Amino acid sequence: MTALPLTTSDFDYISALVREHSAIVLETGKEYLVQSRLQPLAQQLGLRDISALVDRLKRGEPVLALQVVEAMATHETSFFRDMHPFDALRDVVLPELIGARAPQRTLRIWSAAASTGQEAYSIAITLREHFAELSDWKVSILATDLSSAVIDRAREGRYSQIEINRGLPAPILLKYFERDGAGWRARPEIRRMVEFRTLNLVRPWPALGRFDLIFLRNVLIYFDVTTKREVLANVRKLMAPDGYLFLGSAESTLQYDSSFAKTSAPRAAAYRLIRP
Repeated sequence: MTALPLTTSDFDYISALVREHSAIVLETGKEYLVQSRLQPLAQQLGLRDISALVDRLKRGEPVLALQVVEAMATHETSFFRDMHPFDALRDVVLPELIGARAPQRTLRIWSAAASTGQEAYSIAITLREHFAELSDWKVSILATDLSSAVIDRAREGRYSQIEINRGLPAPILLKYFERDGAGWRARPEIRRMVEFRTLNLVRPWPALGRFDLIFLRNVLIYFDVTTKREVLANVRKLMAPDGYLFLGSAESTLQYDSSFAKTSAPRAAAYRLIRP
């Protein structure tokens, strides 16, 4: 049976559900996105269309609600995405932090919207490739995401050839990945550098400790103004006073949190605290 077109009431219901659980805003005009992402889920569950999916949601199925929210979350990512932040990380940020942390010999990094892991592994590779002096330091990389499904994928470190082709230079691929059937898998020494956990940025955060470097790239653009401010306030509490925050190129703390100021790191949306 042919699926019926998405109705306005179904779109409104899905939009409200997604906003409640993730603070992601689905504005009018995004009906096509709901259709393309939820119709496969409906079919997987043996349902005719999204209206049937909404009917089940209205009966109260928390597991199904989580599946819908995870399906609607954007997990677009790639290795060394946009490259400029990683250039700044290598040339400016890490040398400065390493100098400042030399007495403690510890470094804590958080990839706060890790998706399938490419960003966190790119950070780990940058550390291994350019900073041999960290070999006897206590270095931790925490990678979190809303979706348990993508975090499970990230933890495995397995990628298709298409995913590998997006941003990973051949010499780096051969050095830090190994063949895995038709695809590739991050070598154990790289996987061990990253701890993957689920975390919803718009729910109460667990105790995470203090971070020297936080990547929160291409996330704030999906939130409304209030949520942007709340997330940045929480980030501020977890940043070391001399730490760094990386946002996406289309994002800024301007108008949302005056505690941050953009740094002069070349072509990177990197911020530091001007007051805790």
